[in-house]
Amino acid sequence: MQFRPCIDLHQGKVKQIVGETLNTGEKPIIENFVSEQGSAHYADLFRRDELRGGHVIMLGGGNEQAAVEALRAYPGGLQIGGGITADNAAHYLEQGATHIIVTSYLFEGGELNERNLQRLVSEVGKDRIVIDLSCKAKDDGWYVVTKQWTVFSSFSVDEQHLSQLADYCDEYLIHAVDVEGKRSGVQQDLARSLAEWVTIPTTYAGGCRSLEDLEHFRQLTAGKLDITIGSALDIFGGELSYDEVVAYNRRLA
Repeated sequence: MQFRPCIDLHQGKVKQIVGETLNTGEKPIIENFVSEQGSAHYADLFRRDELRGGHVIMLGGGNEQAAVEALRAYPGGLQIGGGITADNAAHYLEQGATHIIVTSYLFEGGELNERNLQRLVSEVGKDRIVIDLSCKAKDDGWYVVTKQWTVFSSFSVDEQHLSQLADYCDEYLIHAVDVEGKRSGVQQDLARSLAEWVTIPTTYAGGCRSLEDLEHFRQLTAGKLDITIGSALDIFGGELSYDEVVAYNRRLA
């Protein structure tokens, strides 16, 4: 298990947002934290602490410049997601990203778009692709949600689908959207199931709020999954010490 850092961008700023409040059209976006620091500041921090495989996520438009600044500050250390398609994927790899992260492009129309998946693989190769299967609970299962986590697809996150998609990507990133940004603890059933199902590197995101949660997650998943933490960290306005998480991560190395 590794700790994977994150930089979430919204309107050009580093923010921590309750993901399921994006683009609801009915209620305001819930912002847990808005940083006074630019994206490069956090990329430099992660580079200093030798944290690899973190992700930069562009939440909507207007974030491209901030994303590139982060990638250039830590070339070869970060992945990039948010609005990625076969047409722009190579650009972000050229800016220093190790991988591109995709969700909505692969699930246009609410179903897996195999044509777009094949185009992406042809453009950059499966070893540079992370498929984001961010999901919400529905009908006793988990289903991928797209368009900034506001629209359900028909694609279930289960052992069969994870096995099939593993032929087209290098890693998975899976947000537990029901608990994302809420600092309410990890979604245990999902984490446990993922550890049993996945056959490639997989990062879980959502709900982790303490060192106790980290250790519980490690035991729950037998160390098979990596984890990212956002709004709970003190560098993003939370109470969990980033330095202590880094130290915990080093003890596991």
